Amino acid sequence: MSVPDHLHFYIDPNRCIGCQACVQACAECDTHKGDSMIHLEYVNRGESVQTVPVVCMHCDQPTCAEVCPADAIKRTDDGVVQSALKPRCIACGNCVLGCPFGVPEVKIDQQLMQKCDMCYDRSSVGKKPMCTTVCPSQALFFGTREQIEQLRPRSRPVREFHFGRQTITTRVHMMVPKDVQKNYVDITAAMEERAAARHVALKVIDDPFAEVQA
Repeated sequence: MSVPDHLHFYIDPNRCIGCQACVQACAECDTHKGDSMIHLEYVNRGESVQTVPVVCMHCDQPTCAEVCPADAIKRTDDGVVQSALKPRCIACGNCVLGCPFGVPEVKIDQQLMQKCDMCYDRSSVGKKPMCTTVCPSQALFFGTREQIEQLRPRSRPVREFHFGRQTITTRVHMMVPKDVQKNYVDITAAMEERAAARHVALKVIDDPFAEVQA
């Protein structure tokens, strides 16, 4: 069995209310044995309580698999990137460093990388991933393109992301406002920035022990 081509995973950050229902539901999935493969990130914790759910984006050319020295990460023919195979994974963490979306996590106690596999045991037989069944605001949605367009007429799905000169396409779609122009964020640009010149002046103070020593 495989995930049907007409069914897609959609993330709408604007609708996330930070309730953690997806996190709890993911941990209860039989294949995860109590560990959640989804987490919430704060957009700007200092100024807002806005959160965004983070799951594996299931890249068409997954960097995590490309940097795995043990060939432990496989992508199925239907575009779902699986967790590391236990007999192969050496828990080196290369996948953690290589993923541009910050998704994989090495479970130290299990010496194994685990991440969202789109509830493959469910989605490959036509069922929805656990997290999408409990999300009260439908920030996480699993369905057809027609359904999401009907539900969100003011938004459009995006599955192409740019990291410097690298373009990554994914099976998971991110919902963005329809009237917003493409705005590429080059997260590698900061690496080329030079620190602003600083003038450092050290104030010379009198030695308080000078008279004692004399």
